[in-house]
Amino acid sequence: MKLFDLAGAESARRFSPYCWRIKLALAHKGLTAETIPWRFTDKDALAMSGQGRVPVLLDGDKVVSDSWAIANYLEDSYQDRPSLFGGAEARRVTRFINSWADTVLNAALVRLLLTDIYAHLHEHDRRYFRESREKRFGMPLEQVSADRDTKIIEFRQSLEPARIILTAQSYIAGDSPLYADYIVFGCFMWPRSISSIRLLASDDPIFSWRERMLDAFGGLARKAPGYAE
Repeated sequence: MKLFDLAGAESARRFSPYCWRIKLALAHKGLTAETIPWRFTDKDALAMSGQGRVPVLLDGDKVVSDSWAIANYLEDSYQDRPSLFGGAEARRVTRFINSWADTVLNAALVRLLLTDIYAHLHEHDRRYFRESREKRFGMPLEQVSADRDTKIIEFRQSLEPARIILTAQSYIAGDSPLYADYIVFGCFMWPRSISSIRLLASDDPIFSWRERMLDAFGGLARKAPGYAE
């Protein structure tokens, strides 16, 4: 297996929340993949996928793109290994969590992180990133990421559904982590990889959950280059 994984100027700095979902999913399944550093302007490297974003998984002659599609592929193709979802009904509920993370958590985080992402990009990616994101948001990167103290408070408030769950149980999925946890944890690996901002208070149950997730699979995520709060 090969996994194309978003990298910064340093090849080892991998910051895509979507790629982190899949790296943890592979570890959960007990599968290994060669991670290939990919950058925003390396579009030709993904030509076989018919699109231009990561993650892209190559499994023999099979090409799968999009984190949700990859998770489903791993679940359906490797049924003899631990389940990512915990059953068909749980898979449907997990898709809601996937949508919530994409449209609420990551949508809020990108406004906090744009300038930090830019600072960690390879020089070949910087012009593309600035132009494409400023077109998307209609203003300079620095303006989008202004007033971060207020935005962090708003982000913490958006976490209340997860906070309620993690007050009652150790993981979003229950007694042990499943793909629902990997989805939300990927959101936190994004800032950890490229920013020194403090997103969570140490007495927040989400903080304790994140610590457990950092230690999962032999500290896979904790060992990755990044910033510790």
